[in-house]
Amino acid sequence: MSIVPKENIEVISQSIGINNLSPDVALALAPDVEYRLREIMQEAIKCMRHSRRTRLTADDVDGALNLRNVEPLYGFVSGCPLRFKRAVGHRDLFYIDDKDVDFKDVIEAPLPKAPLDTGLVCHWLAIEGVQPAIPENAPVEVLATPSDGKKYEQKDDGLPVDLKLPVKHVLSRELQLYFDKITELVVSRSDVILLKKALVSLATDSGLHPLVPYFTCFIADEVSRGLSDYPLLFALMRVVYSLLQNPHIHIEPYLHQLMPSVVTCLVAKRLGNRFADNHWELRDFTANLVASICKRFGHVYNTLQSRLTKTLVNAFLDPKRTLTQHYGAIQGLAALGPSVIRLLILPNLESYLRLLEPELLLEKQKNEIKRHEAWRVYGALLSAAGQCIYDRLKIFPTLPSPVPQSFWKTNERVILTTPNKRKRSVEYMEQQPPLKKIATDGPTGLVVTNSSQSQMQVETAPPDPSGNANAGPSSSGQMPDKSILNSRGRRDRADVQSVKKSAVLNQVWKDELNSGQLLVSLFQLFGEDILPFIPAPEMSLFL
Repeated sequence: MSIVPKENIEVISQSIGINNLSPDVALALAPDVEYRLREIMQEAIKCMRHSRRTRLTADDVDGALNLRNVEPLYGFVSGCPLRFKRAVGHRDLFYIDDKDVDFKDVIEAPLPKAPLDTGLVCHWLAIEGVQPAIPENAPVEVLATPSDGKKYEQKDDGLPVDLKLPVKHVLSRELQLYFDKITELVVSRSDVILLKKALVSLATDSGLHPLVPYFTCFIADEVSRGLSDYPLLFALMRVVYSLLQNPHIHIEPYLHQLMPSVVTCLVAKRLGNRFADNHWELRDFTANLVASICKRFGHVYNTLQSRLTKTLVNAFLDPKRTLTQHYGAIQGLAALGPSVIRLLILPNLESYLRLLEPELLLEKQKNEIKRHEAWRVYGALLSAAGQCIYDRLKIFPTLPSPVPQSFWKTNERVILTTPNKRKRSVEYMEQQPPLKKIATDGPTGLVVTNSSQSQMQVETAPPDPSGNANAGPSSSGQMPDKSILNSRGRRDRADVQSVKKSAVLNQVWKDELNSGQLLVSLFQLFGEDILPFIPAPEMSLFL
């Protein structure tokens, strides 16, 4: 006896168009239908268990039909529950409310909107306990805390869900007083000694990290408002320096807020509103500050130095900028090191000096202030070029410094030659008289002397009471051997030093180093002003 009644078989046959099915045939087909249903359901249960689930879905039935090579049923989705309706006039008869859909309506229906591409976006949920106001985060007004300090949301099943609100950044009373005192000292500058102690405290105290976002906002606001207040700007840059020196503060997340303020104090058009304000010192201090930031955090932010150098080069090469802005840009690039000077300043040096030359001359520039600014820019370029050439020359083997004082002694007189302490040019050396010979009763070498007769000291030895002509320091019997040995030793050392100088010169003028050509080009641009940047041994080598 099958659990499937024959009436169900008759209904199924009528649904597929067989209206004259006999009761005997329906009764014979019922056991076979039951067997097939049991077989499909057992396979579907196997699919459910292999999927590590405890609820049977329509996908499991489709998988069982595929295993039996039967076409799956279409229109049944696991996510949509089946909706049964009661048949009118029958209490125990239910049917699935499945509407018939015309293919013409489906074809003529407008296409739905294409779904958006899947993407991944990162944003800050909270920084140091403070939720940033960005579109990705829910606004604080929406997540307003109710009276009991908690917020609840209803789910679809009616169960409340506890939502975690953003953490409020709470400062202790001591930190608030500390911040207020520091800002008051920086703005008012009433007590210079107390301000210095406060800067030392900022550079050493270990509990100041919660105040870093407040200090960065304070510095940015004061710099934007106080460009005409030179002492305030200098005090703010000293605060930045102290914060960078503190080893207990992680200031990397706040560099994007600090760098615009620092660069402003470097390349701003005017810093201070009085001519007595030494804004040159502020720009020099800020240039060193920028270099220290790049050196310390360049490995963390790979684009930090490239973006900074791009800003400084644009300020340096823009003819519409003032000379004070050019000065700040040059000092900032020079503080970044000799490599930056060689790559960004030296290629533009000749053309820039050609444009700067009229501003340096009294005949063409009558304004004394602009002429002074031009000379400051010239000094910055000279210092940068000297730093670059010094860095290139120091990589070569060190040479012994020239002897500052030469001393020879004969049996009659002592000759002392003192070289001029000032650096002499090649033309001055060519105008000097030739070497002079000093004739004495003992064999001596050639001596270079520029001193007069008053600079020479005569040394006379008293006669020996015994009548020995060889006694005394002026004896001519012992001087020849000593003078010959000394002259040979000096000659050997001179030969070794000349060979060493020749090898170094060959190395300097190599194409890959290009140090000799660089020195020549800088000498053509700056003249003898570039020579003080060359160490004494290298100076004597080139001269």
